[in-house]
Amino acid sequence: MYEYSEDILIEQPTIDLFAKLGYETANTFHEKLGKNGTLGRETYAEVVLVRRLRAALQRLNPDLPHEAIELAIEELTRDRSALSPANANREIYQLLKQGITIRISTGEDAELVETVRAIDWNNPTNNDYFLASQFWISGEMYRKRADLVGFVNGLPLIFIELKTAHKRVENAYHDNLRDYKDTIPQVFWYNAFIILSNGHQSRIGSMTAGWEHFFEWKKISNEEENGVVTSLP
Repeated sequence: MYEYSEDILIEQPTIDLFAKLGYETANTFHEKLGKNGTLGRETYAEVVLVRRLRAALQRLNPDLPHEAIELAIEELTRDRSALSPANANREIYQLLKQGITIRISTGEDAELVETVRAIDWNNPTNNDYFLASQFWISGEMYRKRADLVGFVNGLPLIFIELKTAHKRVENAYHDNLRDYKDTIPQVFWYNAFIILSNGHQSRIGSMTAGWEHFFEWKKISNEEENGVVTSLP
């Protein structure tokens, strides 16, 4: 009961912070699967919210044909398990940065080449932001529940692991994150950064970083001042 109360004290303020940043938030512990379900996922193994992704691609690429949008979704969501997680992450990063090149046949020896934008880097307000708490993910053998996953246009770019206030932040790395990377690697193919926090201390790092390369979360009011270590909530 004590640990549960501590989790509430840490998780809820974090969710509130994301809400203030413009994220839609939802507790997905009791998610209903299916196209008409809570998030539109068919299985827990899916980590991309295709319903949100499709809507975002259509909004960001209004002049492209339906086929281009669907082919871009196929490219973003295709199975990359044959690659190392780091190489899969690098490949998807390039798609998000440069756009997805789509080739559509228009007849004999002819094709239409289009670039589909997955994220609007110039105008962030054009993107869709969603934070799922208690998000279930299935791997080949196990099903895990992530504390918080932040989605941009349906893509899971942010992974947050929280610990109770009386535990060290390092435990989030050694006890949880390393296990997640082994058992549900597909969520990290899309990852931009990982946040580990116990409410008092927070660390941020990449999906390939060892604990020694997770750095303290620092807050600044302007570029001239020194960073001040702060908690996530």
